[in-house]
Amino acid sequence: MPEPAHVFSGSIPENYDRYMVPLIFEPYAADLASRVAPLAPRRVLETAAGTGVVARFVVPELAPDANYVATDLSQPMLDFAASALPDANVTWRAADALELPFDDAGFDVVLCQFGAMFFPDRVRAYREALRVLASGGTFLFSVWDALDKNDFAREVGEELDEMFPDDPPRFMARVPHGYHDVARIEQDLRDAGFTRVVIDTVTAQSVAPSALIAATAYCQGTPVRSEIETRDPDALQRATERVAERIASRHGDSEVRGRIQAHVIAASQ
Repeated sequence: MPEPAHVFSGSIPENYDRYMVPLIFEPYAADLASRVAPLAPRRVLETAAGTGVVARFVVPELAPDANYVATDLSQPMLDFAASALPDANVTWRAADALELPFDDAGFDVVLCQFGAMFFPDRVRAYREALRVLASGGTFLFSVWDALDKNDFAREVGEELDEMFPDDPPRFMARVPHGYHDVARIEQDLRDAGFTRVVIDTVTAQSVAPSALIAATAYCQGTPVRSEIETRDPDALQRATERVAERIASRHGDSEVRGRIQAHVIAASQ
């Protein structure tokens, strides 16, 4: 069986940060930082921090004495993140967003970039975010829009569907792009106790130096890798090349650009 979707180990943290972060995560990390800065928080908590791209964008926008706590379930991801941002005001800590090890009302802002799709109980995770927020605090998070609104991810899925027709890998559709209904998101937040919810749909560009780099990012820098190798232990490179050919056929073989789209949510009480 593939590893659980939240587990990144071995070479995945390095590949994830080298390929996936500039490809799809940096534009939205910059967007979150622009939303955090006007709030001027002194205590910030991030859940599902991954390799720390959000912290790299947000921390420079904070006051010099502000505290930033970044959490994730994956220790390998946190270890990589800490090495990339050695800052005395940033604490890296393994923690579950569904059961945060922090006191009530301890943070002015809670952040989560593209983590909510992985939560097995989103309402519980949102209740935890609300619990640790101080009065007047804000929960800011992002989730991917539907697969058909995200070019490269859709093309990865299409090619793998053809490569493994009897058992197609469905990680991309099932998890990263499986929680995009804005009515459902808002209802989950209200069920958790938030009373003010603002949802913006933000479109950006995904840029890679080549189709092969984009294909490598998705096939070797995410749990898609485990899905491929489970079906055929020798198929990873072949799958990567086939995905690259599909992307190149639609976007060119030098620098490639594709649409990415996500929902960015601000919730408060």
